[in-house]
Amino acid sequence: MTQDDKYFLTANGSEKTIELTADQALHLDAVPIGTAAKQEYHVIENNRSYEAEVRAADFDRKIFSIKVNNNFYEVKISDSYDKLVKDLGLTGANVAKTSSIKAPMPGLVLSVIVAVGQVIQKGDTLLILEAMKMENVLKAADEGVVRSVHVEKGASVEKGQLLIEME
Repeated sequence: MTQDDKYFLTANGSEKTIELTADQALHLDAVPIGTAAKQEYHVIENNRSYEAEVRAADFDRKIFSIKVNNNFYEVKISDSYDKLVKDLGLTGANVAKTSSIKAPMPGLVLSVIVAVGQVIQKGDTLLILEAMKMENVLKAADEGVVRSVHVEKGASVEKGQLLIEME
């Protein structure tokens, strides 16, 4: 993640989008409270206090269900790459088959589920990556065969780093 990276947040399907830089995201005043399993946080923004809880996370679609001070929000997060893909009309059937899996963010490899030569179906779990104290399950976007695995359990990875190649 570089300081120039930008994230775009949309809540409850609103037309209004909030832009957040990577630097702003890294410096949020959010402190975990309660148990790690509940993903509850105390957040201070502009001298106001908020209680926030991540209720559900769909990392494939980048949609999160968040409760803030007893109000529920469905938040969709996109980055500069997602915005470019949408602007170019490269969504859905127009996208070519994925031949490489790259790290969507910097993190720590918790588990590599696949092995070289393994046949993979769309939606199969490939790897689990921990980033910002959350486990991110990377799944196959297409069916194929694992050609090579470039990381192992315990490895630190950077955003965009090649993890797995498919054929």
